[in-house]
Amino acid sequence: MSAAARPLPEFSGDVELRPTFAPRPQITHVVFDFDGTLSWVRHGWPEIMFGVFRRHMPLLTGETAEARTAVLSGIVFGLNGRPTIVQMQRFSEIMRERGGGDLIAEDLRCEFQDQLDAEIALRLAAIRSRQAPQDAFVVHAARALLERLRAAGITPLVLSSTIEHRVKEEAEALGLTHYFGPHIYGSPADPTGFSKMAVFQRLLKEEGIQGEHLLSFGDGPVEISATKVLGGLAIAVCSDEEHNGSGVMDAFKRGQLLEAGADAAIPDFRDAIALVDYLLQK
Repeated sequence: MSAAARPLPEFSGDVELRPTFAPRPQITHVVFDFDGTLSWVRHGWPEIMFGVFRRHMPLLTGETAEARTAVLSGIVFGLNGRPTIVQMQRFSEIMRERGGGDLIAEDLRCEFQDQLDAEIALRLAAIRSRQAPQDAFVVHAARALLERLRAAGITPLVLSSTIEHRVKEEAEALGLTHYFGPHIYGSPADPTGFSKMAVFQRLLKEEGIQGEHLLSFGDGPVEISATKVLGGLAIAVCSDEEHNGSGVMDAFKRGQLLEAGADAAIPDFRDAIALVDYLLQK
């Protein structure tokens, strides 16, 4: 069926389509990144990581705060989707290059993780005590898309670089587990050798599908580029880390994810059902 067989729908929000975005009725599996794509439990993590880095990285003589932020953004966002230790290792390398001495990547990771874990614990406690609704911490309109995929007989999967038991714990708290069943995949306890591409390849083999059957949603370049290499179609979720449901694309994510090869970019899932129905030609 050609792309002209059905016109593009009217969108309610900001949607950016690339020429590569075209119908794919053969899609059978949809892979979601978790943090920042489906879950908002860890929102604000970039600012926590920036704070850790800035504490250890004073400005060089003549360097502006903006220039330092640009360097740090390349680590925080450029390596998003890989295990946190990779970001810490890269920061340690840059500090050595700047003459800042040796920093231990694992110590930096622990410093960051301790601060983030404290925020996560407060949020999960609020959800479990019903002081906050689950959907306050689910990226806007994601649940409606998951319902649509289930109705269409599409298999959804989670693939995250977060430690697997933490992904499953947070998915359960958010009431998302039943959409994915056994298909929630995270990194092992020792994530140093973890590769999303390797998991993608394993999933294709186990599910008996080809890349053309694959659609992915993600807010990091790793899952976007892996999907494209395998022949799948990728949608960038340029989620707002500070205001869930704002409908505004994060500008840095947008540029980074389109550069990684995304076929479309959205700020959240308000138009995702229309996009998926168009792809499936429903």
